[in-house]
Amino acid sequence: MSRFDVTIAGELNLDLILYGLPEQLEPERELLANRMMLTLGSSSAILAHNLSTLGSRVGFQSRIGDDPLGQISLDRLRESGVDVSKVRVVPGATTTGLTVILHHAQWRNILTYTGTIAELTWDDLDLDYLADSRHFHFSSYYLQKSLRPRVAELFRYLKSKGLTISLDTNDDPDDRWEGGLQELLRHVDVFLPNEREACKAAGTENMEEAIAKLAKLVPLLVVKLGRKGALAQKGSDRFTAVAKEIVPVDTVGAGDSFDAGFLHEYVRGSDLTKCLASGNRTGALSTTRAGGTEAFRDAAHREQFLREH
Repeated sequence: MSRFDVTIAGELNLDLILYGLPEQLEPERELLANRMMLTLGSSSAILAHNLSTLGSRVGFQSRIGDDPLGQISLDRLRESGVDVSKVRVVPGATTTGLTVILHHAQWRNILTYTGTIAELTWDDLDLDYLADSRHFHFSSYYLQKSLRPRVAELFRYLKSKGLTISLDTNDDPDDRWEGGLQELLRHVDVFLPNEREACKAAGTENMEEAIAKLAKLVPLLVVKLGRKGALAQKGSDRFTAVAKEIVPVDTVGAGDSFDAGFLHEYVRGSDLTKCLASGNRTGALSTTRAGGTEAFRDAAHREQFLREH
């Protein structure tokens, strides 16, 4: 029996979220926020944290700096039950990354100092640890600049050990969507983009064209559609699920939380209808508190929401 249900190698950092800022950010002005939240950030860590609180056994590898932000990030992830024994704490000039999110009513600015995120390398990984699992997930492909040239090799190795693999690229800050992504997808079992990312990855502005193209590359394509719910395309078969009707407090991390709910059921062999419903439910749960993990940290709130929905 594998030690873990899901292993993850990726970024670990905090999000600093500022609320109530003016819609127009004038230069050389001191602009005041009316509320802030310092919370666990990064796609990989949010997914790992929330997946663990759902009851999955999660192993996590990363590289952080020997600094207070890194220690807070590590402590938050450990509190959720994720195994962090293989996270490397590395002293030096490069500190743990940080994302600053400027939250507006209908949109947000996302400002990231990559720090140690971009310095995770092949040599930081314990391959036997990652392989002692049923499934492997990889997030933030375009932020992993040092590891990215060998991600395909990593996927091939883990596939040879019998793991299934999922990928959520998240955004490409350069907006080029290159780096061998389409070739990488040939080693992926589940691709989990949102609507915009699916179109970018496929090189088209038409959603149906994107689905058709990507579904030829991966056995299972799952597209997150926000308030419209989600869809899964498996060959010529399509499955859809409507979103939960929730008035959101904050949508930061909702996509990663969807991934957590989906994968929690996927690794247990649940059918796609149940996987999508689980993803929509946990994505909605995420939006009921500020940040991507706060709704999951509160066990009473989490369990009550999941029972009611």
